[in-house]
This record gives sequence, C-alpha cells and structure tokens, in this order.
Amino acid sequence: MQNTNKTLVVKFGTSTLTQGSPKLNYPHMMEIVRQFARLHHEGYRLVIVTSGAIAAGRHYLNHPQLPPTIASKQLLAAVGQSQLIRTWEKLFAIYDIHIGQILLTRADIEDRERFLNARDTLHALLDNRIIPVINENDAVATAEIKVGDNDNLSALVAILVQADQLYLLTDQQGLFDSDPRHNPQAKLIPCVDKITDHIRAIAGGSGTSLGTGGMSTKITAADVATRSGVETVIAPGNRENVIADLAHGVAVGTRFSVQSDRLEGRKQWLFAAPAAGTILIDQGAQDAILVQHRSLLPAGILQVEGRFSRGEVVKIATQQGKDIALGAVRYNSDALNMIKGHQSQDIQATLGYEYGNVAIHRDDMIILNK
Repeated sequence: MQNTNKTLVVKFGTSTLTQGSPKLNYPHMMEIVRQFARLHHEGYRLVIVTSGAIAAGRHYLNHPQLPPTIASKQLLAAVGQSQLIRTWEKLFAIYDIHIGQILLTRADIEDRERFLNARDTLHALLDNRIIPVINENDAVATAEIKVGDNDNLSALVAILVQADQLYLLTDQQGLFDSDPRHNPQAKLIPCVDKITDHIRAIAGGSGTSLGTGGMSTKITAADVATRSGVETVIAPGNRENVIADLAHGVAVGTRFSVQSDRLEGRKQWLFAAPAAGTILIDQGAQDAILVQHRSLLPAGILQVEGRFSRGEVVKIATQQGKDIALGAVRYNSDALNMIKGHQSQDIQATLGYEYGNVAIHRDDMIILNK
C-alpha cells in the first residue's frame, strides 16, 4: 500500500448512479467501487456523498403515483435509503471493504456541537479504514428538499474532514463556456482560478429529471469548498476510470483552484459566530499556545466564564484578561469547570467520559493579534 494520506470526497449525483435509467445502475456502481478499492489499497482516505435514495425508493415501490408533495419525497427517501446503502454495502463487501452510513442535514454541520460530533465520527471511520457513505437525511427534513442539496452538503463534508480534493461527478463533462445542450460549439473550461459572476452566469440549469441538482449548484459548492482550501473538480461520472484518474492527477472535467489555505479557510468558516464565553489560562498554557503552537490542556485552565455547550467558540485569555485566541471547546462549561487544573489522564475519572485529552485542539483554534 502506498504511503498517501490524501483525503478525497466524491459526490455522486442521481444521474451518475442511474446512468439515465429509472433505477440504480448496478454494473456502473460496481465500476465505481472497483476504483474506490484501488485507491483504498493505495492508502487514500475516501468519503462518499451519495444521492439516489429517492430514485431507489421509487423503483423499489414500482413507481407509484404519488402527489407532488414534500411528504411524498420523504416517503420515497425513507424507503430508498435502505436500498441505496445496502447496494453500496454489498458491492464494497466484494473487496472486503467496510462502509459506515451517516445521514446528515445542513443543521448537523452548522451547529458547532453537532459539527464536532460529526467530525469525530468521520475521522474515527477514516482512521479505521472504513469508508463513510453520507447522504442528506431527506426523510426527516423539516424544510423543503432543496435543489442540489447534496452538492452543497458534499462541500461542507469536505470542510468537515479537511479534504484535499472534492470531486462532483455528474452527467456532464464539466463546465462549458455556454450550454452544450443548445450550442454545439460550446467549449469545456478546463480550469477556473476564481469563481466570478461570469462563471456563475454561464452555469446551466438542471441536466435531467432524475436528479435534483444542476450545474449552478455545483458552482456554489465549488465556491464554498475552494474558499476553505479544498480543490474541487466537476467531472463526468460515466467516464471510464474517472475517479482513479482524477486522484492520480489526470486532467478531466473542470478543476477549480483553491482560494485559501485549507486549515485557515476552515477556521474562518468555523469561527463566524460571536464567542459564547471566556477561558482564562495560566502562563504555561499561554506559552504553549503562542510559542509552541500547541493545544490547550485542562491543566492550564484557571477560570471558566459564561455557560456554553461543547463545540461552541470561546475566547482564550491571559490571567490579566487579554484575549489571545478563539477556540471551539471539546467540553461544555460545566465539564471544563470540573476538569480545570487537572491532568488530561484524569478527565475520564472526573467526568465519567471523555472527548479526548485536550480542552481545545490546536486545529480548532485561531490566534488573535499578539
């Protein structure tokens, strides 16, 4: 196995998984899994964001005549989700690869405590060589299922796992300078350095009636991902060996360049809201954070101000009250009050549980002006 730690998120649209038919195309999904097995063996960390639950549910129920309501879509998603995940599971089992299903909504990622829980689960799966298979939790969505939601969800998942690349696979070859369905002279744009109003304007609408996404939603997803440091590619899902070729640097589809450093971009997204409280730290912890660029341990905490939940952002301040950093806490305020001043190995015994040996991890911290 090659020594690569690259993390790839691959999003499959319904049209890619069905290949234009009214049901999941098992031979094509088998070809997808074959490519994943190759990359998995080479050491890549792989995440799937999959559409297709509604199409699978409709086929399983023999294409029933249902009213055009959100409840009908949720019914089909509830039935089809099990069919979809079972298909992925059986195909990956051929290569003795385990998968883990995660159903998410945007709220799971935008709420900081749920963000941390989802991130911890995803990293645990990846660390144990299990491929996460993620879908929008359409069956319990309280708002209308939005067009292209899995495109945007895949961008947020790429941020969540700090991916190196995001592949948006679709039934089109990539982004063209005009709509190729109406203009035979349209030319593929191989690389986009910056997503401008012009790029958004030339993105077409929905390609098929089977899926819910269109090129415009993929441009939005690419914008979100590249601003957070994740290179993004829109590529044809029916092209032979497309996933492995993309991973190995072959030019396919349209590649969108990153706009910022991956870690710093993710931090900017994470720390958008006002701080929920303040943690006062001792000199040793201050030196560890500012000089040694290390995480904040419970032992260095002197005082906890305010009430906040796990995952919320707090200020980190010196004994004199000077703010030096912002960070997303691994423990809520009550728990931090119990473990402050204690050694990390005492967390489990003190709380009866633990979310790791740090109060705030360095990756979840941004330093303010010194």
